[in-house]
Amino acid sequence: MTIVFVYNADRGVFNTLTDIAHKIFAPETYECNLCAITYGNFSMRAEWKEFLDSLDAEFEFLHRDQLIDRYGVIDTPLPAIFIKQGEQLNPLIGSAEINACSSIAELKCLVRGRMP
Repeated sequence: MTIVFVYNADRGVFNTLTDIAHKIFAPETYECNLCAITYGNFSMRAEWKEFLDSLDAEFEFLHRDQLIDRYGVIDTPLPAIFIKQGEQLNPLIGSAEINACSSIAELKCLVRGRMP
């Protein structure tokens, strides 16, 4: 099983630098709660990494533009989490639920509760 995490941001150096600045100077308006919860300013939070390591799954981490390029998915609100079966993505957790989380603990409970 592969869990696909899709951030509401585009890839690239300029976008990464812009995201870091946004998280530092205006975190309340940052558009990707998945990133805000699971990443510090420069790297994945240790608690999130340990949680992922505890799951019996493979992982794919994508930005918005990569989701479009790889899977042709364009009309799904982001951030989102999918289960990949073959080359098909099936929704696991939607943006409203991710955006309602305010901590890693809440996000971990949500992921655990939805795991097949």
